[in-house]
Amino acid sequence: MSSRRSRSRQSGVSRISDDQIIDLVSKLQQLIPEIRNRRSDKVSASKVLQETCNYIKSLHREVDDLSDRLSELLASTDSDSAQAAIIRSLFME
Repeated sequence: MSSRRSRSRQSGVSRISDDQIIDLVSKLQQLIPEIRNRRSDKVSASKVLQETCNYIKSLHREVDDLSDRLSELLASTDSDSAQAAIIRSLFME
């Protein structure tokens, strides 16, 4: 028995089936706009995973950009204003 298998069994981690992998890749495919908007339904699992990573990276960049914009907006408003309170509440979410 390989050390990989024995470690997996010892840690109580169950193996994921091929059907589960196919199902999860299909679910990811529906979440990623780059893939969802294609005319062809046939996309490799590798491509789905690659596009998923790209999409997550772009979402992180977008969050960072929006956070920077909110910080700039907050810095340019009166700290006691209603607008500043709204901006601060957005940071708390």
